[in-house]
Amino acid sequence: MAVDAETVGVRTALDAARATLDAEVAALRRLRGNLGESFDAAAAALADLPGKVITLGVGKSGHAAQKVAATFRSVGLPAVYLNALDSLHGDLGMVDSGDAAMLFSKSGTTPELLTMMPHLRSRQVTSIAVVGSLGSPIARACDLVIDASVEREGCPLDVAPMASVLAAQAVGDALAAAVTQARGFTAEDFARLHPAGALGARLTLSVADVMRCGDELPRVDVTAGLRDAVIEITRTGYGAVCVVDSDEKLRGFLTDGDIRRQLLETDNLGGVGVEELMTPNPLAIGPELPLSQALLMLEQRKKAFLTAPVVLDDGRCVGLLRLHDAVQAHLKKT
Repeated sequence: MAVDAETVGVRTALDAARATLDAEVAALRRLRGNLGESFDAAAAALADLPGKVITLGVGKSGHAAQKVAATFRSVGLPAVYLNALDSLHGDLGMVDSGDAAMLFSKSGTTPELLTMMPHLRSRQVTSIAVVGSLGSPIARACDLVIDASVEREGCPLDVAPMASVLAAQAVGDALAAAVTQARGFTAEDFARLHPAGALGARLTLSVADVMRCGDELPRVDVTAGLRDAVIEITRTGYGAVCVVDSDEKLRGFLTDGDIRRQLLETDNLGGVGVEELMTPNPLAIGPELPLSQALLMLEQRKKAFLTAPVVLDDGRCVGLLRLHDAVQAHLKKT
């Protein structure tokens, strides 16, 4: 039976892709199995490091070294990638006693890294080799060695660095995770280092950053009539109004839903006061509460709230939090 050439091409491409991914999965499994005392020692050295981490590599290993340095920085571990060639022409000035150097090399024979070893030792730098050969010159020259060897690259010719680069980066990820745990690094710490990211927005924004206040705050006095409440709800368009006393302390909360439900019972609302329809002691939120917690408070009620009054510790009403505003604040930060 004749086979369409295009179909053969698709099958061949899928076979090649799956073979590459199989090789990379195998490399990660091999790396996981090879982790041991040397990894523990490296993680401990980085967790207690008084200085910074210098990552070094050439070619594709250099790309892995750059990524690892970036990952370390994201979890609060000072790190910088140092170009092995430039380092021999002045950039070694950034290397200090108390630093650690991670040298990435699949073969373990990269000449540029071997040339640097005496200079790193003279500066009393802790050296960590991430190599594909434990018996290589770089492995023998370093204080600690992590085995990142792979059986196959995943390239059809088994020559282009693929699985080995992934394994090298995975070593960095594993060390970053271990250091994060050892140092007690928290999500709040991460947010402070990533203020423009989605997690940073969730953890650094507070209710005060997004609440409606001043002239935008819908409020009426507790002695007001229902007509005044409707006018205030209409003026702001937020579907609710805060009911306060003469000291601006929150006495209750009234929504347009409360008013509609009352209309189902009677057409005569002229003599009805807000105090008769309002919800006394409503859910209220403090202005300093992290926005993420406030969102949970609104969303996890038995009946989700779209708005909530914002009050100070002394009970004064200072704002209105809308679920819509909170969600939009997150989207703008991502």
